[in-house]
Amino acid sequence: MNEERILALAGVFQGAALAQQLATEGRCDDVAFEASMGSVFRIDADSVAAVYGGVAGVRRGLRTLVAQFEDQTRDIAVMRMAVTVLRLERSLSRNHALLERLREGIVATQRQVEHFGLDHPNVEARLAEVYATTLSTLKPRVMVTGTPAYLQQKGNVERVRAALLAAVRSAVLWRQIGGRQWHILFYRKQCAMLARGLLTGSTLDNGL
Repeated sequence: MNEERILALAGVFQGAALAQQLATEGRCDDVAFEASMGSVFRIDADSVAAVYGGVAGVRRGLRTLVAQFEDQTRDIAVMRMAVTVLRLERSLSRNHALLERLREGIVATQRQVEHFGLDHPNVEARLAEVYATTLSTLKPRVMVTGTPAYLQQKGNVERVRAALLAAVRSAVLWRQIGGRQWHILFYRKQCAMLARGLLTGSTLDNGL
């Protein structure tokens, strides 16, 4: 494992954690959500950190990763979602036609970002639609459980899907730089240690 893979994996866990928070609380960490949304559109970034606008953009994901890999504070729903996202990305990588449709949908949404801004509900709705018409058609489906009242709110469901799309984008990145599912099984302590180091570094960099 290395720091770049940890950042990409943290991106997966951040998307899953945001989706779970939206499903159970009807709200989420807005700073993390915006960083995850931004990552969907940064296809040609110079580094993995740059995909998230810097290490600070994925701090929520790093904290979640540490919590998942140190058994006392594990959230089973988030862990299950993250692992399913990694499996879903493998299905996507084998379906070239769907992968192209996903790319086209993201490019089309990029034009809306330029017009409305990243945090506009129209952008979230468009990303949710892209997710529903591409990734939702593949197996395995990412199952989201939460509070029924929040899962019946159209705007909230759109944000859940947008967060999951961002998680899949990070899963694509994770695999591109050599990440594999078995790393999660065999390098848990190393993953947590590297994530802690990145968290400490980003805190010092931001003076927080």
